[in-house]
Amino acid sequence: MIEVIEPGMYATIQDFGRLGYLKKGLTRGGPIDENAFLWGNYLLKNEPGAAQIEIVLGGSKFKFSTAAAVAVCGADVSLKLDDEERSIWETFQVEAGQVLSIGPARSGLRAYLAVAGGIQVKPQWGSCATVKREQLGGHRGDGSALQKGDTLAIESSTCELTQRIPWRYRPDYSKPPVLGLIPGFQYDQFAMAEREKLSFHEYKISQQSDRMGIRLEGPAIEYAGKGLVSEGINIGSVQVPPNGQPIIMMNDRQTLGGYPKLGNISPLDLSRLAQCRPGQTVQFTRVEVAKVQQQLKNYYDFFGITPACQTDH
Repeated sequence: MIEVIEPGMYATIQDFGRLGYLKKGLTRGGPIDENAFLWGNYLLKNEPGAAQIEIVLGGSKFKFSTAAAVAVCGADVSLKLDDEERSIWETFQVEAGQVLSIGPARSGLRAYLAVAGGIQVKPQWGSCATVKREQLGGHRGDGSALQKGDTLAIESSTCELTQRIPWRYRPDYSKPPVLGLIPGFQYDQFAMAEREKLSFHEYKISQQSDRMGIRLEGPAIEYAGKGLVSEGINIGSVQVPPNGQPIIMMNDRQTLGGYPKLGNISPLDLSRLAQCRPGQTVQFTRVEVAKVQQQLKNYYDFFGITPACQTDH
């Protein structure tokens, strides 16, 4: 078992997400930084979607009553196993009775604690992903975050050899990201000058951002097209509400919406966006869907993600 000594600001159970239920109004959930999540399971030779703990800004402590091989990926946090320092983006052994402390994030926003075999949580609608808005999933099945005193079941495991992610694959969360935009259904209904605002200006991450959507602050984008009937919303959709400040829809978004959409952020760039803190800036560049599809196929093939698990993008 793992006992939650300190959950930090916000910690939840996430597996790869609740796929195939959009028609029932159930959003995906799952890791908002898919890249860090997949690397954690890859290091431990887990199934790609094995459940982990997603931790916002660090400040967490967990006591292990079972020996386990673990890895922490994502935000640049300090790690201590009892009083001994450990490193992120690599595996290490935790013995029964030891406490793992995850310090405040120096850069990035979300860290992922993976254990060999995954966190053992009963699935609902095919997943144990925590979605607060829908009161679904997680360790209690009601969409709630982890709290002090909670216990989580894990398998006993041993880390026989340290596995590390090469430096060239570790993101630098301190640099402003450039996000690829795939033009969408209403792209041509925006005037050219409005479309180009995303390409020629930086936008700042708003304090109002969360797992439902990343809100941006910058030059207002005006829409003069036709009124819309509500339609399905992908992860990464760039919606433009009446105030002209774009919203990038994320994992816990609603499944339908009626705001016009400039397009969709490349799935490969969403993980980097998920690590941006309020006040950080982002830039945009237009990308072609065929190129993104090939890049995404290669990426998912590397991690062993099947086509059935790619449908929510």
